[in-house]
Amino acid sequence: MNLTDPISDMLTRIRNALAAGLETVEMYQSKVKVEVARILKKEGYIKDYVVEGGSKKKSLRIYLKYTDDQEPAIRGIKRKSKPGLRLYSGVKKMPRVMHGMGTVIVSTPLGIMTGKDASKRGVGGEIVCLVW
Repeated sequence: MNLTDPISDMLTRIRNALAAGLETVEMYQSKVKVEVARILKKEGYIKDYVVEGGSKKKSLRIYLKYTDDQEPAIRGIKRKSKPGLRLYSGVKKMPRVMHGMGTVIVSTPLGIMTGKDASKRGVGGEIVCLVW
């Protein structure tokens, strides 16, 4: 299956799995998806992620995180920059999610990182998604 926006597909799979109360979600692996999963883990939104499979077809499995009363750790996840309309932000205009309580994931020339890390390093880039 050929997808025009694999990041949007990844975020939709996560959103649907959280709504269904699933423990894991699986998708095709790519470098960008693995980097987004790495940031989600670092920020505490997911338990873990694993890249599985052989040399040709690898899959990315994400272990979702819930609170003690079975509420998902991810309250919302939204794709900002899309293939039809790319959104970029400079260092000084980096968006804040929920007054700093959420996370902005940005694709910069130095790699994919959070908006806070991008501001510290003095780089801007494409706004991939917002998580809260």
